[in-house]
Parts: sequence; C-alpha cells; structure tokens
Amino acid sequence: MMFYLILLTTYLFSKLEIQAPQFPQEMKAIEVDEFLNSIGVNSSISKRGETLEQTAKAIKYLGIRWIRTGYEGGIPVKDLILLHKQTGIKYSYGLLSGGTDLSRLLENGKMLSAANALLAFEGLNEPNNWGLTYKGEKGGGTNSWKPVAELQKDLYAAVKNDATLGKYPVWSICESGAQTDNTGLQFLQIPEAQKTAMAAGTKFADYAVCHNYFSHPSHPGLYDNQTWNAADPGPDCKVDGLYGNYGLTWKAKFTGYSREQLLTLPRVTTETGITIDAEHSEEKQARLYLNLYLSQFKRNWSYTAVYLLRDRSDESGNQSFGFYTKDYSPRKSALYLHNLTSILNSSKATTSGSKEKSLSYYIKDQPSTVHDLLLKKRNGKLALVVWGEKATGKEQVTIRFAKHRKAVQVYDPTVGTSSIASYGSTQEIILNSSDHPFVIEL
Repeated sequence: MMFYLILLTTYLFSKLEIQAPQFPQEMKAIEVDEFLNSIGVNSSISKRGETLEQTAKAIKYLGIRWIRTGYEGGIPVKDLILLHKQTGIKYSYGLLSGGTDLSRLLENGKMLSAANALLAFEGLNEPNNWGLTYKGEKGGGTNSWKPVAELQKDLYAAVKNDATLGKYPVWSICESGAQTDNTGLQFLQIPEAQKTAMAAGTKFADYAVCHNYFSHPSHPGLYDNQTWNAADPGPDCKVDGLYGNYGLTWKAKFTGYSREQLLTLPRVTTETGITIDAEHSEEKQARLYLNLYLSQFKRNWSYTAVYLLRDRSDESGNQSFGFYTKDYSPRKSALYLHNLTSILNSSKATTSGSKEKSLSYYIKDQPSTVHDLLLKKRNGKLALVVWGEKATGKEQVTIRFAKHRKAVQVYDPTVGTSSIASYGSTQEIILNSSDHPFVIEL
C-alpha cells in the first residue's frame, strides 16, 4: 500500500508541477579573511607610469590583499617591501614573460620573504605569446615546449631545495593548454604511465594557473552566469579555463586530469578582467568584478588577480581594464570593491560577538543564476553573501532561515557601506536579485 501511495504522490507532484518541500541546510561559515586574502590585482607598482604613492592609496582603498608581479620591468624590490610595510600587501613573484633568471628570482624572493611580503613563486607568463631561450634552446610559441617544461621543473626544484624558500608554494605557468608537444605541463606532477616528453614523477608546481578571462574571443558578449561559468573547473566552461589547460589541452588535445580530479586541483587565476565596451559599460564592469571574486572563491580558486589596478599609460589606446584610469581617477569598479571589502572587513577581531560557526538556511526555488557564500566576520557576526548573475532583468529571491534571526542588516555594495534594510526579528529575507551581490549580516 505504501508503495502505491508514494507512486501516487510523485505522479501528482509531476502533473500539478508542485515542488517537494524545501528545508534549511546547515552550512559551515568560512573565515572572512580567507575570502579577502584571495582578492588580488596586477600592477607595475612604481613603473610604467604608476607611482608608489598612488599604488599604496589604491591598495588601501580597495582592500586588495596581494599583487602579481616579478622582476620583469625593473620594479625595485625595495619598492615592493615599502609598499608591503605601508599596506600589508603580499606578492606572487614570477618569471613572467620570457624570463629565465632563476638566481635573480630566488635572490629577490629571499628579500621579500625576510620582509614577510612573499606569497608564492610563479612560472612563465603566456609562453604561447612570449617565447624564451633556456639552456640554449628556443621554446614556447610554435616551437617545442620542452625548454618551458625544463625551466618550470628547475624553478620548482630550486625553490623547494632552498632552506629559506622551500615553504612557499610554486605556481605553474599559464596557458599550458597551448603546448605544441606533450611535455606534461598539464600536470602539477606527471603521473605514471603518461606518454610525455618529461619523465613521470616530474614536479612542476603546487598550484595550477589560468587566465580565465570571463569574456573571451571564444565566447564574447554578455550572458547569464558569466563569471560563474569562467570559474567552472570542467568542460562546461565557455572560456579559457581550467579544463582546457589541465583537463584536455585546448591546442593539441593532450590528456591531463579527469573531471573529478579538476574539482579539487589547487588553482589560482593570475589574470582576468574585462574592458569597457558597448555591451560592458563601466557600471556592468564594476558589478562583474564583484561577482568575479565571489564566484572564483566559491568554486575553489584560492587566489584571483584582476588585470589590472590602473590602465596602462605606456601602451596605445585606453585599455579600460583598470579599477583606475591613467590619471588615477577611480572607476565604479573601485568604488564597489571598496564598499564590499569595507562591509566584510571588520576593523578588529572580538570575543564578544556571536560564537556561531554555521547557519541553517535555504534559498527558495534557487535560480541557476543566484549563488551564495557564508562567511564569518572577525567581529563574530555571520555574513551571508548572495549574488545574482543575470545579464539583464531581475528575479525575486527568498532566503529562509531555520529559526528567527534578530538584528539582521542587509547591505548592497553598489549603493554604499551602510545597510539598506534592517530587521529586528525575521525568518525570511526577500531580495530583488539581478547582477551583483548583497551581504546579509546576522
């Protein structure tokens, strides 16, 4: 009898399009500093028209926690250290475009380490676009990638065998998907039984690296879930993502990690962003940059750097990627990121706040374009970040808690740093979601 009752219930649900009841699920909160530490940017700091003073002001205002840089371009290490002392910023320090001087990289890295300013070492920048000569052999581009692989192997060994630097992670090259020959750079460490030019067991890196620009020539335009899709570790990613570089390489289709392995593969993004154009206005760019940092973190990218802090003044044309224009005028992207990091970044830790480490809630009939992230602020409060990724239009979203919550504040970083709504006691929050985040503080 029970069997037929279940069948009848299922039939009625399907015919009447009645959805099964939804129940709150307990979610563990992530410490807010884990998210804030992931927020990075590309900058020349004190070169290419940038000044140390203005860079420091911008970093403090935005709440940026790390910068991608290297010895390319002649940025003095003393400037990096001074900026760190002024802002607390840390650096991924890399060979970047065509560099091969490992001794110089490690020497500078030791100075950054001594100042507590070093985050990680990084391999070559886009060797498909910037060739190199290593140990007398040309590599990258349309040539063999064996010299690229040899250099990355030597970089990894040099860092890990150094008594001072061995504790720091090594990030791989970007654009391993462009290999012309199968050197194995689609792996962090080449597994056994792989037909690669480099031997099985060769170690290249601790983290995979991508330049998964969320608008790409292979998939241009403005569309739903734009940054969420770019962060997808699998083959559904429509841009130059993790799968095309470490799953099945996009150029020559060399096999790398399985879809399941990619889900947990340590990874970072050292470049991403978008220029302002007819489809992507300054307003839209600003909202996408907020969604970008959230989507990347939610989908297990440990660090994400936008290209770039300030528009290039030593290149033709207005690049318009930057949080700031060439004269350091802040774009809306700078204002909105400042608002988000300010809302999340309590001035200091406290023992008087809530001891809650989790929250039971659900988003009713959650649309595919709505995402959420639960954070624990340093003041003890919980911050539930809910963001929409609709290209156009709005949709009403209901967040329901397992029990009534007291003193709830709702913030919108596209409006400011003050709450836009307050609730003395509520079990439900209704948002008009579109293309940016809200922060619900509990």
